[in-house]
Amino acid sequence: MVAGPTSTGPGKERLRLWIRLLRASRTIEAELRERLKKEFDTTLPRFDVMAALYRVPEGMLMSDLSRFLLVSNGNVTGIVDRLVSEGLVTRARRNGDRRTSMVRLTEEGSKAFARIAAVHEGWVGELLGGVSEEEAKRLTGMLKSFRSNWEGRE
Repeated sequence: MVAGPTSTGPGKERLRLWIRLLRASRTIEAELRERLKKEFDTTLPRFDVMAALYRVPEGMLMSDLSRFLLVSNGNVTGIVDRLVSEGLVTRARRNGDRRTSMVRLTEEGSKAFARIAAVHEGWVGELLGGVSEEEAKRLTGMLKSFRSNWEGRE
C-alpha cells in the first residue's frame, strides 16, 4: 500500500504556507492586472518591463532584462517592440553587435512609468492595508532570508 498525503506531519505547515503565499500572490496580481488595464490600458508584463528599466536609467541588455524578470527573451522582445513603437523605450545595438541590444526608457517612458507606479503603490497599500508596517518589515525580512536559502540552486 502506498502512503498518501496526510493532514499532519513534518512539512505540512510549510505546504500550507506555500499555498497561502500562492493564493495571496495570485489574488493581488489579478486585481493589479485588472486595475492596470482599466486605469492605464496597460498590462502587468509591460509595467514590469518598465519598472525594471526605470531602476536602471542607463539601460539594460535584453538578456539581462529577461533574466531579471525571469521570462524568456521572446516574451520580453514582444513587449519591448511595442514600447519602442509607442516611444516609451529605445533600443540600440551594443558596440555594433547585432546580437545584443541595450534598452532603456525614454524621457516620456520614465514620466509615464512614474505616474503609473505612484498609483500602483497606492493600490498595493490598499490591498495590503491589513498588514502593519512592522509586520510588513518582518515578513519581508523572512522572505529575504528564505530566498537566500534556495537562490542559486540549479
